Amino acid sequence: MSVTHGKMGLSLTQEILSHLGLANKTAAWGTLGTLRTFLSFSADKDVQRLLKAIAGQDPDRALPGSRASPHLGSGVDRIAILDVLTNRSREQRQLISRAFHERTQQDLLKSLQAALSGNLERIVVALLQPAAHLDARELRTALKGSGSAEDVALEILATRTPPQLQECLAVYKHNFQVDAAEDIKSETRGILRDLLLALAKGGREAYTGIIDYNLAAQDIQALKQAEGPSTERTWVLVFTQRNPEHLVRVLNQYQWYTGHELEKTVRARFHGAACVALLNLASVIRNTPLYFADKLHQALQETEPNYQALMRILISRSETDLLSIRAEFRKKFGKSLYSSLQVRLGWFLTWSPRASSFTSTLHTVGHIHGLENSWVSG
Repeated sequence: MSVTHGKMGLSLTQEILSHLGLANKTAAWGTLGTLRTFLSFSADKDVQRLLKAIAGQDPDRALPGSRASPHLGSGVDRIAILDVLTNRSREQRQLISRAFHERTQQDLLKSLQAALSGNLERIVVALLQPAAHLDARELRTALKGSGSAEDVALEILATRTPPQLQECLAVYKHNFQVDAAEDIKSETRGILRDLLLALAKGGREAYTGIIDYNLAAQDIQALKQAEGPSTERTWVLVFTQRNPEHLVRVLNQYQWYTGHELEKTVRARFHGAACVALLNLASVIRNTPLYFADKLHQALQETEPNYQALMRILISRSETDLLSIRAEFRKKFGKSLYSSLQVRLGWFLTWSPRASSFTSTLHTVGHIHGLENSWVSG
């Protein structure tokens, strides 16, 4: 791929996207993620390329017929940096970081932070951090002053596997010298606090493969009776302790017994952050990929796209279920996630004074996750 130095704005965006080479990408082996392990991986070669890219010297990016890189001597080659980081799995990126330190006695993350700035710096930090560190940082931000505990905090606590959640909470305590539960207690209240605390305990029952029809009937009856005041504990217990397979059955049968979805009861029974949290949790339970598709669509619909949400979701789900998220996005909104990112963010680039940094961000958002519009009928 060749990108002429100095080419800015939407034209650069289009050129980057046209050269992503994603048409033949499919799910990572064994997952519904789009980012796969790089088979020809060599940490030493990647370190060498990153060192040259930081210095503005990347021989792998020379124009056809040219002996020199178009970025030689012209500053940091951010496209080369992204080309390495967005084509490696998270585990491989950690191996690159260790190899970089062994070779230079310097920290790769700090070196890149010194060379980059703005949104591009933030996304590189997210790419290089272990998943638990990224989750812990996002959880802390959500709990401390951002007013998004019912959104971001619940997303992290409700969608991570038990081992992922345990590691996140351990990192949280180490990095911030406080248990996440203590911050939840001090920063939230009411049923939202109880929901987040219960999710943080990780006490959800494991699915055994056995359908317990009696328990499902008991939970439905308990939720019907819990439509009055002072019954919040029942909602917390059912929503945070039962396994997801059981809860899907409860949600479906609740509608059959009552004639309306449980979400209608939630909207009538609760208000504010508690209502939002319960609705989000019900969405996670019903269809996790659809939950994330809705969040991505919402992030793109804001006056200024919510880049933090886009980066967090796309990076965290790229090795898990992003193919399913993309399918749900197309099914609900009638267009591909790829084209939505391209149109929405590309349009932003045409007038934003920060177009340069967002060009690289768009490249990363599209590239890391293989958001090709050939999958699920374009």
